[in-house]
Amino acid sequence: MSDHDQVKMTKMNYANDRPKAKNPLKVEDLTFRDGHQSLFATRGRTEDMIPVAEMMDDVGFWAMEVWGGATFDTMHRFLNEDPWERIRTLKRYIKKTPFSMLLRGQNLVGYRNYADDVAEIFVERAAENGMDIFRTFDALNDYRNFETVVPVIKKCGKHFQGCICYTMTEPRMGGDVYNLDYYVNKAKALEAMGADSICIKDMAGLVAPYDAYEIIKALKKSVKPPIHLHSHFTSGMSSMTHLKAVEAGVDIIDTCMSPYAYRTSHAAIEPLVMTLLGTNRDTGFDIKHLAGINEILEKEILPKYRHLLNDTKVSIIDINVLLHQTPGGMLSNLVNQLREMDALDRIDEVYAELPRVRKDLGQVPLVTPTSQIVGIQTVNNVLFDEGKERYKMITDQVKDLCYGLYGKTATQINPDVQKKALKGYSRGEKPITCRPAEVLEPELEKAKEDVKGLAVDIDDEIIYALYPITGKKFLKWKYGKEEPPPEVLPRTLEDAEKEREIVKKALADELVERKKDAPSKGDTIRTFNVFVDEDYFEVGVEEQGGSPVISYVQPMQAPVPTVSAQQAVPSAPPPSASAESAPVAKSEPASAPPSGDVDGTPMSAPMPGMIISVEKKVGDSVEEGEAVIVLEAMKMENALGAPASGKILAVHVESGDSVAKGEVLCIIG
Repeated sequence: MSDHDQVKMTKMNYANDRPKAKNPLKVEDLTFRDGHQSLFATRGRTEDMIPVAEMMDDVGFWAMEVWGGATFDTMHRFLNEDPWERIRTLKRYIKKTPFSMLLRGQNLVGYRNYADDVAEIFVERAAENGMDIFRTFDALNDYRNFETVVPVIKKCGKHFQGCICYTMTEPRMGGDVYNLDYYVNKAKALEAMGADSICIKDMAGLVAPYDAYEIIKALKKSVKPPIHLHSHFTSGMSSMTHLKAVEAGVDIIDTCMSPYAYRTSHAAIEPLVMTLLGTNRDTGFDIKHLAGINEILEKEILPKYRHLLNDTKVSIIDINVLLHQTPGGMLSNLVNQLREMDALDRIDEVYAELPRVRKDLGQVPLVTPTSQIVGIQTVNNVLFDEGKERYKMITDQVKDLCYGLYGKTATQINPDVQKKALKGYSRGEKPITCRPAEVLEPELEKAKEDVKGLAVDIDDEIIYALYPITGKKFLKWKYGKEEPPPEVLPRTLEDAEKEREIVKKALADELVERKKDAPSKGDTIRTFNVFVDEDYFEVGVEEQGGSPVISYVQPMQAPVPTVSAQQAVPSAPPPSASAESAPVAKSEPASAPPSGDVDGTPMSAPMPGMIISVEKKVGDSVEEGEAVIVLEAMKMENALGAPASGKILAVHVESGDSVAKGEVLCIIG
């Protein structure tokens, strides 16, 4: 071929109208859901998707994932957005590309199994609001948890994509638990349920290229539905894994637009497009069109979220994920939890304890919600176990798992742990073996009654049914019953730029003398608020031989005036890539004694979190260890037992309150 012909061929290949490949690879884009969930703590706002929505619609994606996963929770809780409205809004701009959502089986978009009536209406409403593809998974790969939602998906005429959560117990696929036969048998079970496609869901980036080749080859021989690969970039392997999957005949692959790609997210679409260009798997995508989308995302959207990126790690990969198998979102949650408890120095102990807890709990795959269940229980073990006693503080979700309320685990749960978890368990001390939802009472009618006069339609009622405490709070914001706090309001580019200028000012030589040979942080570090004009900062200071050494400077939002005489709006917490809710001290206890201090034994919060319920009231008698308050920490619930026997003399909190570690919750005398 002459040079002229080569140039001509190159131009043709780059053109949007190049010859279509015989077997083009289909691509699902995750930018609007898993991309920002992985990198920016699911804080992406609908308004920041609209500027590129129509351009994304023109790419030619097989589907776009725009909903599900953590978006439902985060939108109503932290963004003051109606989750249902996002589907309807995006549908007005994206008219050609099917919408996909991540459905956690009977967990729906929450962290527990919901009753069948809630599961059925949720799927119906998701379909009615515009969802086309239901990517459905179960954290235990227990497909009995699909038995309620799948018939509704089918009845609505929508696409049921069944997932197999990929996990291992060894460095590479194999062993006597998660081996090739395991994945083939799971795929056959999904085919028998009527799956329109089957997805290998690799949430931690664990699947090695040659293992992916072997699995996909085997699945293509064993089942008829198209095979879809979802593999996070965390370990750095997914780009290579994608290529081997393509060679094995995979039908669909997940990617993100490059500004939302890599790290704990997914590999980018653009390199894959160029890699396959001119081959029989050519995607047919226009690289120039993709570049135009990226230009907008990079310059007009991402600067608003830069403060949420975790820049503490230089490398964009985390090879340690191959050792501890901790998905990126779970890892950031663990780090944040330890940081809030002033125990980040114990992260290595958490890594060492995590595989032991996972084994005790039946070698469950580490994916929402089991990743949180294992992760938070691991933190509890490291921080609260004493001497030889393990599992001193067991979360309610671990108790539910041991009871069978999530489903059947891959291996047997440690009998000693199970017995300890179920001692005094409200549903009984003998585990169930039936489909978990069979023991759940209907929930929908009660939810409707609870928000009567506040909710205006079934979608509002579902928000409350899934998230009673934060859901009701959101509905009050939505309908003007309460003023939303400033931390849930949108940020502009100007806001982001101002924050960057504040950081520059804080780090300028005239404000802070920076030392080149800074010592490592010690145990005596203290935190101060520093005010500069209208701005203020949180500054970490450690005194060394009488000379304070500034360890860090973090810009903070200015305190917000109270909205009423009774209730003060908390000042916004410092941004964090993984913090779902930063507790703030309340201006006035909810049920504080009328005057003076109350003598007695204080019950303090062992960790920061949100009060789910107060089980006892002033005047009630309690026995030592009896549950008094349920505290949610990192979406897991902990029943806090009384530190002493006696009567409740004062209760300082109520449902929905955020509390800091060490805050006194009640007094027992």
